[in-house]
Amino acid sequence: MTAIDTNLLVRIITNDDRTQAARAAAFLREQDRVYIPKTVLLELEWVLRSAYQTGRNAIVSALRDLTTVFNVEVEDETAAKQAIEWYENGVDFADALHVASAGRRM
Repeated sequence: MTAIDTNLLVRIITNDDRTQAARAAAFLREQDRVYIPKTVLLELEWVLRSAYQTGRNAIVSALRDLTTVFNVEVEDETAAKQAIEWYENGVDFADALHVASAGRRM
């Protein structure tokens, strides 16, 4: 299994450098299994929101898309999906992920 970092996902999601985005997407497709730690999700949301001024709806869509890719395993996927739902409803993503990871309800 290959663990990936935020930079690779940012390239694919933003397509800010088409050559790098194509290489990153090809790399992901070549892997049998890809692991995304929760810390990468946290950083990804922050980078998209802060550096790229990506709107909440687009970030929600990108995060949800990651959880549906056939060869992707997200750390604590149940908590991640819950956090995405809360984020969609206006909760700060980091707060949502921390609370969901603790098994709490908002």
